[in-house]
Amino acid sequence: MSVPTRGRRWITVCALTASAALVAIPPSAASGRGGADPFGVRTLHQLAKEREQSVGSRASSSPRLKADDDDGNEADEIAEGADQYAEARTSPGVIAPGAYGAAWRDLRKLPATKGAWRNLTDLPYNSDDARYRDIDSNSSGGAGQVTGRMAALAADDDGYVYAGSAGGGVWRSRHGGGHWQPISDALPAQSTGALALDGAGRLWLGTGEATTNADAYLGSGVYVLAHPHHGGFSARLRVGGDELDSTTIHELRFGGGKVWAATSEGVWSHSTKKLSGSWKLEFAPNPEFLPGGSQADDPDAPYKNIANDIAIDPKDPSKVVLAIGWRSGDDYNGFYAKSHGTWTRITTGLGDLPADPDGVGNVTFARSADGSRYYAIDQSPEQLNTNPDSGLEGIFVSKSGSPTGPWTKIADYKGLAADNSALTSPGYMPGVQAWYNQFLTVDPSDPQHVYAGLEEVYETKDGGGTWSTVGPYWNFGFSCWSIDPAKQTGDCHQTPHSDQHGVAIGRVHGKSVVYVGNDGGVYRRPVNGSQDASGHATDWTSLNDGTIDTLQYYSVGIGRDLDHGGVSVTGGLQDNGQSILRGNDKVMGSDFGGDGGDTLTDPANGCDIAQEYVYLAIQVTDNCAVNDGSWTTDASKATSYGVAPPDNATSEARFIAPLATDLKNGSTWIAGGRHVWVQTHGYAIRSGSEWTSVHDFGAGRVATAVAASGGKIYAAWCGPCNNQGFARGIAVGNADGTGWHDIALPANGTVPNRYLSGFAVDPKNADHVLLAVNGFSRHWTEGPGAGVGHVFESRDGGTTWKDISANLPDVPADSALVTSDGGLAVATDLGVVYRAPGRTKWQRVGSLPAVAVLQLKTGPDGGTLYAATHGRGIYAVKLRSLR
Repeated sequence: MSVPTRGRRWITVCALTASAALVAIPPSAASGRGGADPFGVRTLHQLAKEREQSVGSRASSSPRLKADDDDGNEADEIAEGADQYAEARTSPGVIAPGAYGAAWRDLRKLPATKGAWRNLTDLPYNSDDARYRDIDSNSSGGAGQVTGRMAALAADDDGYVYAGSAGGGVWRSRHGGGHWQPISDALPAQSTGALALDGAGRLWLGTGEATTNADAYLGSGVYVLAHPHHGGFSARLRVGGDELDSTTIHELRFGGGKVWAATSEGVWSHSTKKLSGSWKLEFAPNPEFLPGGSQADDPDAPYKNIANDIAIDPKDPSKVVLAIGWRSGDDYNGFYAKSHGTWTRITTGLGDLPADPDGVGNVTFARSADGSRYYAIDQSPEQLNTNPDSGLEGIFVSKSGSPTGPWTKIADYKGLAADNSALTSPGYMPGVQAWYNQFLTVDPSDPQHVYAGLEEVYETKDGGGTWSTVGPYWNFGFSCWSIDPAKQTGDCHQTPHSDQHGVAIGRVHGKSVVYVGNDGGVYRRPVNGSQDASGHATDWTSLNDGTIDTLQYYSVGIGRDLDHGGVSVTGGLQDNGQSILRGNDKVMGSDFGGDGGDTLTDPANGCDIAQEYVYLAIQVTDNCAVNDGSWTTDASKATSYGVAPPDNATSEARFIAPLATDLKNGSTWIAGGRHVWVQTHGYAIRSGSEWTSVHDFGAGRVATAVAASGGKIYAAWCGPCNNQGFARGIAVGNADGTGWHDIALPANGTVPNRYLSGFAVDPKNADHVLLAVNGFSRHWTEGPGAGVGHVFESRDGGTTWKDISANLPDVPADSALVTSDGGLAVATDLGVVYRAPGRTKWQRVGSLPAVAVLQLKTGPDGGTLYAATHGRGIYAVKLRSLR
């Protein structure tokens, strides 16, 4: 991917939360396109230009994908980025169900250290902060206060609203939004797939986010809270047995005394009256690929029984239609109904709704309260794989109220684009990532009043005759947009964050409101709200008041705040740029946009920051990217500078690629792609040409971790990185380019043949290094050389290694850190563990929910440990309190 020096693109990546199991999408099953959102005022046209260069899917070995060579298609790169997150946890094989559940139980049994975590990011995060209006920021786009991705919503008529996040659990507000409280922290899965209130007022939770992204963890089943105004979910509230453990749940629907669940392993049902007893498998199109089946170990198995939604006839609950199918297409995709006791694909009578498998992908249904109408959104595999503009088949209505139709198309991507959408450029139009972005709901008081969510929010009040883009994709590009630094969102009104996932309609103080959940959190407006002349809503309110912290961090950086005292804390986020929290801040700002990858911060000056976007697209600033709002492209007035090493231009780097400074010399930086890159100008670097390649791993190999101390560099690589021939290795050399050599790591040697995710170098001895290993041991992994263990130690510069995992549970390890006193902290997918100096056993640090911790750093004085979680923000703990 070629990233321009100035101007960025907004990218959608997927959720992760701890739970039962994770399975990678192999090349033969990978999506034709992932989700990609343009970022910033200067990049809509740039994205469109890139997408014109490549139609359809990225190159794939799948005979069912119509693939052209990828020449810079950003959406394809997002699918690849999603795959890569899963590869780290699954390669070299397929993970058996139950791995995360066992790890969580074992982790909870570890003795706990003293000390407690302190949440640093439980305060508002303003993406429109006027202090940070660098051209590469998101400021004035209109999303306002944001948090992490919301996958599902539910609301009642008493002002209660429930928000299920991708990685940070379920939250409750008693005030129509705001003053949130977490209510699912006791569960072993913090990933939400579905939320629903039944007729008795009970709140049902389906765990496991079902956006079919490769880096989404699976869930631990379905739970029900009888009195959701009080209390919270617990493991004892699980419905049925373990039948839905290790699945994702797309929707929960009710009818005929049953709750129906559309899952990644088919459609299941359970009585809503008697909650004990097993779930019943209603339909799986390819049962041989289910766990225990004859082909359960096939790499394509996780994509052979995808169920997206269930439509139940309100007049006759025995009549049910199932929407089945993998987003990229398969022979089993389609709509199914039961005939003579057998589920059969519907091939006639659907009207405009496709009957051919190529036309049915991700589907969402919605029914009017009076039962007179059914609506549906359909994403088309054929469109996904061949149309550079959109993957949307359309929005449809069944005016008979029956889910069997006949169905009439009431919207397509061209029509939605013409209704004052922000997505009107060839190559990027409404529904371009409809496999990922979908919601649909009907106003309970009006069967013709519908809200639909794709990248944007759309509304029709006449049953689809006309549409308004009430939640446009950012303010950039509209005539109302202004860069006046005194104006929070220019002359435009607030708009929801892009990429819609959840929707609910409820009442607050007797007034009907609609809630939407997206990659930026939760937003609300009156159901019958106001619009401007363009049809854009003028009355959206962000409900992300800081009490709901579901921010999904990849990284964290800490430096002294020379202006205000204390420290400046910054970190890279999924789809929410880079946050910055200064010493005296009551509100976090966002000084960079897009996805935030790795972060470097000068310990001596917290305004010296390097932030990675993706694929080593690195920006650097020496003033926290503060400017006067002028958005200048004049280099002499710039507040940030693009300094990407050359592997960025050729996309020869991981989506989130490793970046580090030398422990002994903060002006020496190391970046890893196909090459190991070094630059020695520190935060004074101003051009990507200042990087020097000191080692080439070779074609098809990319760095997974880098670390350096005193000029000695350790670099881990993989290639291939998926479970189709996975290989890994370590190279060691010097920052001046001398002494580079590969370390012998035989496939069945001490170090497992799994993804090598992080190094920790002893600051007192560069030959003493620790290695964190991702994935699961061979007990759970069917793959060559999976081995055992997650933490390894070398005292001879990497020549030989010893497994020091000891009592550490079998859980993916993401990074490691040697503390100033010789202790060792390791970040895992389920929290942080610590080994005190001179000890061999591990302890659990504090009490975090079941959330992944991706990176650990210490502060300028070395006395505080900072943890970047992917779903619950940034936490800190005093190291002295651990003993």
